[in-house]
Amino acid sequence: MIATLTPTTGPGNTQIGGPGGANVFARNGVKFDPGTAGTCPSDADEASDCNLANGTDQWRVEALGQDVFDFGEDMNNAHVQPTGEYHYHGMPEGILTNAGVSDTNRQMVHVGWASDGYPVYARYCYTDAMDATSEVKVCEGSFELDTVADADRPSTDFVALGAFGSDWNYVEGSGDLDDCNGRTGVTPEFPDGIYYYMATDSYPYFSRCLKGTVN
Repeated sequence: MIATLTPTTGPGNTQIGGPGGANVFARNGVKFDPGTAGTCPSDADEASDCNLANGTDQWRVEALGQDVFDFGEDMNNAHVQPTGEYHYHGMPEGILTNAGVSDTNRQMVHVGWASDGYPVYARYCYTDAMDATSEVKVCEGSFELDTVADADRPSTDFVALGAFGSDWNYVEGSGDLDDCNGRTGVTPEFPDGIYYYMATDSYPYFSRCLKGTVN
């Protein structure tokens, strides 16, 4: 991946997030690819009705946040694609562990870069985005789960709400982050402030779009 050293906000969001995307990489070289190639038809009532490898149906399956479909994620919320490429679907737990960060030692950890040049952090952020002396907390995204299933969605008796990306909706101001799971603030590496993305513990787990200009 080649990214600019002087990122700028683009005219609109660039949609990313898989399957097969390669727009964000961790500092260890492993890519973030939160989406999947798995889909289900509307009349699915068991896992075998769905295609988890290269589906073309309407209802796109999430790798995380559900226990009906097994994508083989490991302790790092990652797995190997059919191509043999290892990638993250969510929180890169090993990077945080290696940095000595935990819920009893909360710190902002720079874990990667996006192709628009903006940095990526994981789980923890400052309570006041522009104040590095404020309390470090678990950063929350701004997507909320549907309370009623979409029309023609596979039955919730088969798979609970949260299993499909369409079960989630962005609600501005409901969390700490914007629709691309990012925000502007100060960080240890950027004390004057910068836009940055976050890996979070709930949907979207990682950004599905980029705010910056992608060349």
